[in-house]
Amino acid sequence: MKYDMVKNVLKLLEQFELENALHIKYQSNIEGFKNWIALNCIDSNKQIDPYWEGKENGRSAASVINTLIVHLNRYAKSYSKSAIFGSEFSTQEDFIYLIILKDFGEMIKMDLIKRNVHDKPVGMQIINRLITKGWVDQTNSDVDKRSKFLKINDKGLAVLEQQMEKIRQASEMVTGNLTDNEKMELIILLNKLNEFHMPIYDRNIESEYLLTDVLKEKK
Repeated sequence: MKYDMVKNVLKLLEQFELENALHIKYQSNIEGFKNWIALNCIDSNKQIDPYWEGKENGRSAASVINTLIVHLNRYAKSYSKSAIFGSEFSTQEDFIYLIILKDFGEMIKMDLIKRNVHDKPVGMQIINRLITKGWVDQTNSDVDKRSKFLKINDKGLAVLEQQMEKIRQASEMVTGNLTDNEKMELIILLNKLNEFHMPIYDRNIESEYLLTDVLKEKK
């Protein structure tokens, strides 16, 4: 038996458990370990080098990623518009806010807004619309009287359920022709980006200083 190989595997397993303990991204089982191996232990000699439009003229990978994310967001919005066409929903944000309240329970207004990465005025407009439609109830916080808790009510659950099948179909369309494995890989990569950007977003840095401050720290 080649004990060196066993030692190397144990070292990889130890590294996997340490990283996963700090930022839980994978299941704590063999499937999670395999996913971690696939994404973190790729042979450096087999670097992926895809082609993209403008590459020969110096267009960067970061530029392409930004453009594709913007395009995908627009595609997703078009499917969402179709999913709520003819319904009581005004925008896709309406049902997204309701889904979050349904899945995670009651929360204060600012927590709900932050979960959707919205500016406060935009988030408040959506919340007020949901309250006006009678889909969400608000109650005062016992701890902070200035804060109000939001909770989806029976009417909100009913209107959401009426549209959920089409909403699920829209979500499936966004993932297009990706295989199940590709979907899992994409989730891992998008989570990694989200974990990088969320702490920056939470600091509420003024637009005037955002890029300067973040780039300075990155160096």
